[in-house]
Order: sequence, then structure tokens, then C-alpha cells
Amino acid sequence: MQYQTESWGSYKMNSLGFGGLGMVADTGLLRIESLAAESAVVIFSVSTCCMCHAVKGLFRGMGVSPAVHELDLHPYGGDIQRALIRLLGCSGSSSPGSLPVVFIGGKLVGAMDRVMASHINGSLVPLLKDAGALWL
Repeated sequence: MQYQTESWGSYKMNSLGFGGLGMVADTGLLRIESLAAESAVVIFSVSTCCMCHAVKGLFRGMGVSPAVHELDLHPYGGDIQRALIRLLGCSGSSSPGSLPVVFIGGKLVGAMDRVMASHINGSLVPLLKDAGALWL
């Protein structure tokens, strides 16, 4: 099974709602979009999460230097985490599997399960190369 990354275009349209006075953007999604574009690999994490630690170790072990945002230490971490949960379709703020969340080349890869599946099936390295995060 091969996982496909999602482009932000599909999320931008969904993040905009039509209010009584016009369109209102979800600030959590806008923050994610901005942070996800800052580096070839971006990880949204919690500093005390063992799965987050494992995915950070995976990328660093491959020679990738991801931008890591520890949401428990970030001033808007709660808003960002809720928006990530909506993006992933999880059902609660402490939903298992909701963190870490990885973006490669500005595209959502997903949570730990999708990252590991991509690594195992061999599609992670090409994603990293295409994003300029890996020069093998």
C-alpha cells in the first residue's frame, strides 16, 4: 500500500468558512500552513510524547534536520493541535495517533502510522529527495 501526500490546496478551501460578513479563516490552519512551509520537513510534536521522539529520531537518523514544533511549549500550541486533529480526522484532543504530524515539502504526510508505512514501503526517501531534505 502506498500513501499519497495531500497538497495544501485541498485544505485551504476547507479551512475557509462563509460567515455573515464574508469569509473567515481558521487561524490554527493558517498557522500550520505558515509553519509547514518554513522547512523541507516539519514535525508537529509534544515534548513528552514517545512516538514524537521516535519519528524525530527516524528523520535525524536518515540525516534529515526537521523543523520541530513542540506544541506543549508553543504559545499557540493548543490551537495548532486542534487544527491538526481536524486535518487528520481524529476525534478528540488526546486522540491516539494524532501526534506527531509530519509535513514534507509543505505537504501533509500524516501521523506516525503514515510516516512509518511510507518508510517501510520505500516511498519516504523519494519524498525527502523531492523536497530537498535528503541528498542521497
